[in-house]
Amino acid sequence: MLVSRRHWTLLLGLAAIWGASYMFIKIGVRDLSPAVVAWARIALAALVLVPVAVARRQFSRNGVGVWLLTVLGLVQAGGPFVLIAAGEEDVSSSLAGILVASTPLFTALLATWIDHEERSEGLRLVGVLLGLVGVAVLLGLDLGGSGAELLGGAMIVLASLGYAIGGFIVKHRAAAMAPTGVAAWVMLTSTIALLPVAIAGAPSETPGLGPVAAVAVLGVVGTGIAFAMFYELMTTVGPARTFIVTYLAPAFAVVYGVALLDEGLTAFTVAGLVLIVGGSYLAAEGRLPAVRRARVGQEASG
Repeated sequence: MLVSRRHWTLLLGLAAIWGASYMFIKIGVRDLSPAVVAWARIALAALVLVPVAVARRQFSRNGVGVWLLTVLGLVQAGGPFVLIAAGEEDVSSSLAGILVASTPLFTALLATWIDHEERSEGLRLVGVLLGLVGVAVLLGLDLGGSGAELLGGAMIVLASLGYAIGGFIVKHRAAAMAPTGVAAWVMLTSTIALLPVAIAGAPSETPGLGPVAAVAVLGVVGTGIAFAMFYELMTTVGPARTFIVTYLAPAFAVVYGVALLDEGLTAFTVAGLVLIVGGSYLAAEGRLPAVRRARVGQEASG
């Protein structure tokens, strides 16, 4: 199926939005705790996604337990969002965007024990190794200057592991639900579960307008509207084309961080970006881009 100009616009728009999320998080943690940034982001996203799911008649759980959706919410949203925000207190937004792109690497690694259909062999295994080298480059060389930076980077990598685990939970335990319904329930359960942590981390002084505005945009646009766009693409052009976003968003994160937040760009940053994004692509696709284009051309002509 050919991807229309509208769908390409949605893909690029979604990549630009998700790439900007790390910049908004970086601004938000200037005055707000990581827990508050994460909770506000999730709560605002729930306000967007729940009405969308209800309007599309996709809010039904179809037999999936609330407890499972709560666990999924903590693994795929609440936990990772807190970890990323905490990591960005010491790590640049551009590096955070690159490290999160390691999610397909963890998916490939976990598949060895969890899902044999997606286990790593051949080029997929090469991709995993390249990506892990990229993570080591960023953590060991680009963030090796201080213990705080290294810990922050490790938190962000741990968030990527949470995303990967959440993906397997959705596939094996929540496949009966509509994707938009899953997203809405994940945000709703996470909002409730993280509320005590957010209250405990509430600021003692009135935060500045900039951080508050950044978190508002992060929640409504960067999470709520972005997830709605994501699932529209999933249902119209399919998962394979939609996940192109995974490889575009880190580049946007670097551009925003360097251009708008005056973050540094080192040779190690570029090397880590290339290794992680390239390795993630191979780990997820199991083939080179040129091979994929050739196969697509054969399918179209056949």
